[in-house]
Amino acid sequence: MIKLLLFTSLLLFFNACDEKEPAKNLDGKILTEQKCASCHNLNMPPVISDDELAPPMMAVAFHMPDFMKPKDESQRIPMAIEFVVDYVRNPALEKSKCDKESIKRYGVMPSQKEKVSQDELQAIATYMFNHYTQENLSKIQKDIAAFNALTPGEKLALKHKCLGCHKVNKKIVGPSFVDIAKKYKGSKNKIIQAIKNGSKNSWKSSNGAVMPPFKQINEEELEVLSDWILKSNS
Repeated sequence: MIKLLLFTSLLLFFNACDEKEPAKNLDGKILTEQKCASCHNLNMPPVISDDELAPPMMAVAFHMPDFMKPKDESQRIPMAIEFVVDYVRNPALEKSKCDKESIKRYGVMPSQKEKVSQDELQAIATYMFNHYTQENLSKIQKDIAAFNALTPGEKLALKHKCLGCHKVNKKIVGPSFVDIAKKYKGSKNKIIQAIKNGSKNSWKSSNGAVMPPFKQINEEELEVLSDWILKSNS
């Protein structure tokens, strides 16, 4: 009985040693930014330039699955991921899915075998095909359209994260823009100085919260932003 227990323990030990190391929990987004951004434009929609070194990542992710020929449609993306993992490490003209004009423009991708591991490529390719989708593109385009429809003052409020502490009609950490406009009506310079230099104990309703100085906002932006704040009460 003792011999049997000893044999079983040894068998479990050696089996455990033979098991493969668990796959690392790799972040595909971060890896894509680190490993791919030097050649591929990662924006969605992409920013096209005359001196780009490779196709935009969105174009790759959108068109690559179309070249796969799965027996089961559910395997289209897994096949595309497998193709990317292989091609990036072992590229060749006969493997390329690019059209002739793209090949002429960009050439064949140089092997990245020494720069990115197979596990990293698996994470990158998975992120690519999950992120660069028509659904996500449509959402981003709607957000861009909504942002473009804003007034210049609203855009600056978003840019400089003013809305993290202030709302137009509602007090949160700091007073609402409507209340600021009421208090400083006709005193735009006071608003500008408060933005530039910060303020403390100016509002009892803020319970001692301190507004930090925003030195990074230039004079032109300060004019536009303060005008917009004053008009929030009109």
